[in-house]
Amino acid sequence: MIELKSEITCPTCGLKKLENMPTEACWFFYDCKGCGVKLRPNAGDCCVFCSFGTIPCPPIQETRADRKGATCCGGR
Repeated sequence: MIELKSEITCPTCGLKKLENMPTEACWFFYDCKGCGVKLRPNAGDCCVFCSFGTIPCPPIQETRADRKGATCCGGR
């Protein structure tokens, strides 16, 4: 089952925010509601959910579940 909510934690101020993950697009940027810093994915990650969330984005979840090699953000 694919999870559609992930809690993003800001590495600057530590604020945690539960967000709904889109299934049709990635979030490459995320503005922290606490300190205003603009988060970008870490090197090797496809989106802010994969870098700072408790649950990775839906395409990555699918890859782990079905092992069919799906890639993030629609590159199937």
